[in-house]
Amino acid sequence: MHEEKLLMDIFINSHQVPHYVSYAFLASIILITAALLVRSSIKLIPRGIQNVMETIISALLNLCEENIGHHWARHFFPLITTLALFIAVCNFMGLIPGFSSPTSNVNTNAAMAIPIFLATHVYGIRVHGFGYLKHFVGPIRSIFALPLMILMFVIEFIGHLVRPVTLTVRLFGNMVAKHYLLAVLGVLAPWIIPTSILLLGVLVSVIQAFVFTLLATLYLAGAVEEAH
Repeated sequence: MHEEKLLMDIFINSHQVPHYVSYAFLASIILITAALLVRSSIKLIPRGIQNVMETIISALLNLCEENIGHHWARHFFPLITTLALFIAVCNFMGLIPGFSSPTSNVNTNAAMAIPIFLATHVYGIRVHGFGYLKHFVGPIRSIFALPLMILMFVIEFIGHLVRPVTLTVRLFGNMVAKHYLLAVLGVLAPWIIPTSILLLGVLVSVIQAFVFTLLATLYLAGAVEEAH
């Protein structure tokens, strides 16, 4: 099955710069432009794009504070917000004819999941020192339960290694499935079915951005919380 001609091919040679890279840069430019527009027109009573952005930012800040706590929420807020907005814009780009979604490529998703994985353990060690290992052995601290503690450590270690894989594959699978579903139904019923599926695609794009962001927030929260 051949991929359709994409709009970015007019400006950039896809053999030199992959689609997921060029459209990821385009998503970044869109976000930077929106941020500059909001910054240049900030008003006491928000209207238009400022109102929309403030609503989104407030929701993401509440998400961080509810899951990480007030102290660390402000610290991780820029990272979490950047992830959420970037993924959402990338997902929506796949709904526009002639555009491609960068999140439908596993490399883009891995480039976001791996830093979250590394940040989780870097901050875990930074906050708890070597006591961070207590997160891996469960609530049991008795010397007589050493075999169970070792088993828990192995299970937790594997679980942490799988986290970036699950973050990557979940987003990748949903975006690819949405893309091919729209393409197939667009051939079978050019107007009726694709319109309803397009609405479903908007819902999937929002949900997947939220799921990725929520999981990243929970992983960071688990790293900096006290082990009991």
